[in-house]
Amino acid sequence: MKRGGTAFWVGAVLAIALAVLAALGIQNEYYFFAGYVVLQFVVLATAWNILGGYAGYVNFGTGAFFGVGAYTSVVLIQALHAPLLVQIATAAVLSGLLGFGTGLLTLRLRGIFFSIATVAVAIIFETLIINWRYVGGATGVQLLRPPVIAPFDSYTKMLFVVMALLAVGAVAVARYIEASWIGRGLRAIRDSEVAAECNGVPTLRLKLFACTVSGALMGAAGAPLPMYMSFVEPASTFNLSYSVSALAMPIIGGTSHWLGPVIGAVLLGTVQQVVTVTISSELNVLVVGVLLVLFVVVAPGGILGLVAKLRSARSSARAPA
Repeated sequence: MKRGGTAFWVGAVLAIALAVLAALGIQNEYYFFAGYVVLQFVVLATAWNILGGYAGYVNFGTGAFFGVGAYTSVVLIQALHAPLLVQIATAAVLSGLLGFGTGLLTLRLRGIFFSIATVAVAIIFETLIINWRYVGGATGVQLLRPPVIAPFDSYTKMLFVVMALLAVGAVAVARYIEASWIGRGLRAIRDSEVAAECNGVPTLRLKLFACTVSGALMGAAGAPLPMYMSFVEPASTFNLSYSVSALAMPIIGGTSHWLGPVIGAVLLGTVQQVVTVTISSELNVLVVGVLLVLFVVVAPGGILGLVAKLRSARSSARAPA
């Protein structure tokens, strides 16, 4: 195993261990309620970046995959009282299949036409759920949490640790894709799809793969939502704010590296939680918009790109004339 790989997995294990220790040692529930949201956005931003950052296909349909994952859990809870692990696995599979199907229908489109098509996917699934009475329809559905599993003393703490595991898993998948031939192929598509095809890159297969993996991770992120909120309804579950945040976070952190979405999600997610508590939850979208415009203008490469530029400038200044 390479040194970088060792460092990553050591950091991943430490992060999970810290999440577990915090859940067992800290009593204030709010930290875990807010921390869950931040980790959820780590998964969503990382998933978005696999298709939007690596391949350059801007997806505005995050809410569709997230919502399908959430309502998959609702159906499994209502019909089978399925455990959380089964809910997450099933949601990932169904959302991955949705990603594959969406890719087959839309990935031959490019630019703004692809983005518009992904918005349509979210609208279609929201409409279907609104008219499905079994899952509560437009009014939503109230759910009862099962007994918490030891050693946790609350369901919120347990879900926080579960989302930490999902976040580490999503980042590990994105990191592997970035370093593999798949990532090189996706970057070639982003730079010039025509040139990539001329050089033998299987562009359609790689885009379908990216769309499938991205959709599966987004669905997995949505699966714990019903138990986290104890209530779900279509308007908030398929909300466009998920798509905007999932797009903004990688751009703010940097889309060229797996670490960029993590930085962007932690930074923006934390700011949103602070604004929600101190000012108003209605300002969340405003915060996202302001930071997105600021970074697009000042640092198009995101925080990682800005750091790279500063290092390059410092190295040039130190170099002998």
